[in-house]
Amino acid sequence: MATPAVNAKADTQADDSIRKDGSNTSSVSSLTDKKASTSVDERRVSTDDLVDEPPKPFRWTSWLLRQKYTPIDPDAISTRRSVYDDPVLAEHYMPRHDYENNHRFDIKARWTYREEKKLVRIIDWKVMLWAAISFSALNLDRGNLTQANTDNILPDLNMTTNDYNFGNSLFRLAFLSAELPSQLVSKRLGPDVWIPIQMCGWSIVTMAQFFLTGRTSFLLCRAFLGFLQGGFIPDLILYMSYFYTKNELPLRLALFWMSSQVCTVAGSFIAFGVLRMRGVLGKEGWRWLFLVEGILTLLIGIATFFKMPPGPTQTKRWYRPKGWFTERQEVIAVTRILRDDPTKGDMHNRQALTLKLLWNALLDYDLWPLYIIGLLFGIPASPPGQYLTLSLRGLGFNTFETNLLTIPSAVATIITMWMIAIVSETIDDRSIVAMMEDLWILPFLIALRALPDNPNPWLFYGLATGLLSYPYTHPIQVAWCSRNAGGVASRTVNASLYNMFVQASGIIASNIYRKDDAPNYRRGNTVLITICAFNCFILYPSVKAYYIWKNKKRAKIWDAMTSEQKAQYLETTTDSGNRRLDFRFAH
Repeated sequence: MATPAVNAKADTQADDSIRKDGSNTSSVSSLTDKKASTSVDERRVSTDDLVDEPPKPFRWTSWLLRQKYTPIDPDAISTRRSVYDDPVLAEHYMPRHDYENNHRFDIKARWTYREEKKLVRIIDWKVMLWAAISFSALNLDRGNLTQANTDNILPDLNMTTNDYNFGNSLFRLAFLSAELPSQLVSKRLGPDVWIPIQMCGWSIVTMAQFFLTGRTSFLLCRAFLGFLQGGFIPDLILYMSYFYTKNELPLRLALFWMSSQVCTVAGSFIAFGVLRMRGVLGKEGWRWLFLVEGILTLLIGIATFFKMPPGPTQTKRWYRPKGWFTERQEVIAVTRILRDDPTKGDMHNRQALTLKLLWNALLDYDLWPLYIIGLLFGIPASPPGQYLTLSLRGLGFNTFETNLLTIPSAVATIITMWMIAIVSETIDDRSIVAMMEDLWILPFLIALRALPDNPNPWLFYGLATGLLSYPYTHPIQVAWCSRNAGGVASRTVNASLYNMFVQASGIIASNIYRKDDAPNYRRGNTVLITICAFNCFILYPSVKAYYIWKNKKRAKIWDAMTSEQKAQYLETTTDSGNRRLDFRFAH
């Protein structure tokens, strides 16, 4: 089963009754006027008012992009066209019999923009908000080492910056080592069960850092913390894909990562207060920081057991007797997801991955270009971000000034990340838009490389803040990888593989700034400039060209087939996921 080509539209040759004008302004009331003698049930199965394309998000951007959109009547039919409207092809895209939401899937169901907007708003408040809170807990516990640096954790534990680099590398190595095992466990238990278990586990390790005694205990805690946090991000993205369409997910993922920046700001204020506890009970401030933030995230982890239902039709529990949705809303929630991407019905949410599925996903070479992007795109920004607090301390700023000075770049990144996500979905592009992160960073790296040996502290701070205000495009790329995976099993594994390459990039980045290159890190910045230029002018354009070539090659064959030939292909092919002729790669 694969995502159908051409935005999941049914083949127009197969059903002449499907209107070709793509109108999306016919309301339920006007439909009643046109068909006064038609029953309600008959109107539900009509294809006359299906929408060819979803409305573009944030229509106020249309002026900037010179695109024109027809105002949407809230009572217009918003059900999108899909392969389920083609009587010849529909049966080949039906969900498995054991799909957990099968009892609410109705290919004949139609709904309005008003109904869908209300449903998505509920999902945003119930699913997206808690996902953001959970992700903030992750970032609070994996990012507090940066704040601990401002309170002299390295001298207190008799460690050097090379030990710090090694600790970061060990953390990321353990993190990426846990990615695939975590996904296998998550797919068997369900992300709604495994995610809170992970959160409680790493919170306990975070609190244990209160008792650090030196280099060995520091490295052990970093390794355990990385192993317990590994897989959390793909697990949570898989969970969110149960509720959101492929056009909705990228913007939610942008919010998802924006929450990490909000967490950075909140963490700076927490550190500003908690680090003043240095001397309480004879302990350093950074010890109290680990303890306080560990307790906070443990409470969030415990609450997550009660805040994450398995799926849209499984929200009723003894502590939530009415559930989140009405029966009508469950029908819309399930049907709109499968009409958007039929592959989401090809596995049960408690179905474990087999070794064969795992192996096939590993060999999916069409996603390897995205893994290369995951390996390289984040390297240019990582060392300046990791070393910002240490550099500011070295330039004379005190502990509390340093923590406050990290806030402006975090706030700016929230704004630029949201803007780039909107642009990506509005112009329907991923590769060139995602490239904007490195394109933003490049001139700032060149400027940092050109600074004199003893730069003005505020000049350095201005350049570093400008660099770290870049539009973070990782959410776009995560959704890009998910969209190009072509199936639940593939999506589960490939999301982990992509994130493993991202973590591997962190290992590389953690060793670019070296002690013998301090304090200006000219050699390190030269390496970063080279990688950044390669990403901008070679890597991203090449990946886009590859997917365009791949799509054209498949379209030439698929579009020449009749509906009957397509049906025969779907019935007899051994191709699966994104290997199928009807699958088109996003780029």
